[in-house]
Formats: sequence, C-alpha cells, structure tokens
Amino acid sequence: MASFSSASVLLLLTLGVVALAEPVHFLDCGSTAGQVKEVAVFPCSVQPCKLQKGVSYIVNVTFVSNVWSQNTTASVHGIILGVPVPFHIPQPDGCKSGINCPIEKGKTYNYLNKLPVKNEYPSIKLVVQWELLDDKSNIVFCWKIPIEIV
Repeated sequence: MASFSSASVLLLLTLGVVALAEPVHFLDCGSTAGQVKEVAVFPCSVQPCKLQKGVSYIVNVTFVSNVWSQNTTASVHGIILGVPVPFHIPQPDGCKSGINCPIEKGKTYNYLNKLPVKNEYPSIKLVVQWELLDDKSNIVFCWKIPIEIV
C-alpha cells in the first residue's frame, strides 16, 4: 500500500481547490515582462469578491513570461482612496508559489498563493493590486480586482 507524505496530500488538496476556483475579471495594471491569461480566486463566485475576515483565499494566476528570470518576488497592496497599503502574503517568493524557477521566455506558468484576510482589517471596499517582479524588478504581471472585506 502506498503512503503519501503530508506535503503530497496538501498539494493534491490545493490542486483540487484551484480546479474549483472561478476566474475573475481583472484589470492589467502594467504587466511589461509577461502577460496575464487568467486570475482565479477561491472562494469567489461573484465580483466584487466578498472576503471574510479570518479566512485565507487561494489566488491562482496563469501567465506567460516575456523574459528569462532566475527568481520572482510578489507584492500585494490594497488600494484605499487611491493610496496603496501593503497586504502581507505568507510567501512572497514566486519560486515557492507554484513556479519552477528559473522562468523562461514564452512559457506559461501557474502562480499559486494565499491571501489571508486578517481579523483586524476594517470592513471596507477596496481594490487589490498584485504584482510579480522578475530578478531585475521588471513587472512580470500586475493585476487589480475590486474586493469587499466583510
């Protein structure tokens, strides 16, 4: 009988959840070193996504790289009244978020990360901006979606 490590089970569960994720409408906000094909957030069946405090949401971005890069780094901001406020994500290293680095020009990748919504966040409507930068700080992807923290 085969045995599975806890990491293998977690990977299978995560892939199953991502398969259920609904693509969301997004605004590209300056992807110069890549092209976003699809953004999916789970669970989010209706936009703007209503994100519950104390819950982590899974974000899956399918993109094509226009560059070769040894590594990638993500940053997430909430845009509140035009002011970008940093959102903490548990893993800013894109190479540990579903991407096998180095990334290569012309290849398609699935970036996978979590967006934890902390209990101390205010109940508010805002825009989430998510960027992935290459090793020269070029923007591989940048997208925005409206959300509501409830």
